[in-house]
Amino acid sequence: MLILTRKTNEKIKIGNDITITIIEVRGEQVKIGVEAPKDVKVFRQEVYNAIQTENRAALVSAQNLDALSMFSKLN
Repeated sequence: MLILTRKTNEKIKIGNDITITIIEVRGEQVKIGVEAPKDVKVFRQEVYNAIQTENRAALVSAQNLDALSMFSKLN
């Protein structure tokens, strides 16, 4: 992990297409701005984790439906 120190209005570049800007620092909170191409999805970690959990649950449900469908064809 790369750890950087930045002040308000300073930026961090990730590759050629992504820029992180420090908007505000207040106590233990930091507001950042993310500039990225539209095809790059940017999520807060907790939102990303929730999406992954939902995707796994949907996959299991789809597999269960497929299994039920195959079982019903046997009867």
